[in-house]
Amino acid sequence: MQRADESPGAGAAPSAHEGPAAAPGPSGGTDGLPGGAATRVLVVDDDPTVAEVVSGYLDRAGYLVDRAGDGPAALARAAAHRPDLVVLDLMLPGMDGLEVCRRLRAQGPVPVIMLTARGDEDDRILGLEVGADDYVTKPFSPRELVLRVESVLRRTRPVAAARPLRAAGLAVDPSARRATKDGTELALTLREFDLLAFFLRHPGRAFAREDLMREVWGWDFGDLSTVTVHVRRLRGKVEDDPARPQLIQTVWGVGYRFDGTAAADGSAGAGPSRSVSEGEVRS
Repeated sequence: MQRADESPGAGAAPSAHEGPAAAPGPSGGTDGLPGGAATRVLVVDDDPTVAEVVSGYLDRAGYLVDRAGDGPAALARAAAHRPDLVVLDLMLPGMDGLEVCRRLRAQGPVPVIMLTARGDEDDRILGLEVGADDYVTKPFSPRELVLRVESVLRRTRPVAAARPLRAAGLAVDPSARRATKDGTELALTLREFDLLAFFLRHPGRAFAREDLMREVWGWDFGDLSTVTVHVRRLRGKVEDDPARPQLIQTVWGVGYRFDGTAAADGSAGAGPSRSVSEGEVRS
């Protein structure tokens, strides 16, 4: 497996060009938790060097870090001390990261950042499909990983006095991080929730995948398949017929648009339909 310290700037200590390790920002460390309790991050990687480097950077950024070297150990650590976020290597011995992610999610909602080998697009998409909220490809900069951790955690924290959003039988409460369809609670990942809330805030407007990546993920660049996978997963949870979506519609040559007026029976806004790969969506 590739190591974190194969990339420039990675290692047990910051390199000269990186400067001091990142200090706790406004979103990290003890911010946002009751009683100022430290934010707990579980790092799961069977490579001791990678685990040590990542844990060191997170520790210096103010996080309380637990470590595990395989899937069973990770599940045991999570059961003993529920983490606020998990950094999870995909290629673990025995029980792989995908299965660990499934089992962690079965115990309750928890944000997951998946570590994947560069170029393994199928594995990366699989990680997103099982509910990973973000991914970082190896080799990577530990400082970048800390920033990703901060970004994901920032989005999990309640939004003060945010008004509930409602349309087409969907209801989203940003403060409670709760979403329902026709009164039934939806099991959404962090990014799925943020994506649905964004669509409900902007009904009728078409967004390119680049726009969604910037507004929902906070990234100015990245793999656009991340957006495609999350839209597909979200459709599977909010649409009556995900194969013929009426709420989250594809705008050919542009991206996606949320139709808040779509009827529950799918008759409104249906229009002509054709079966194509979502990879055809272009900005």
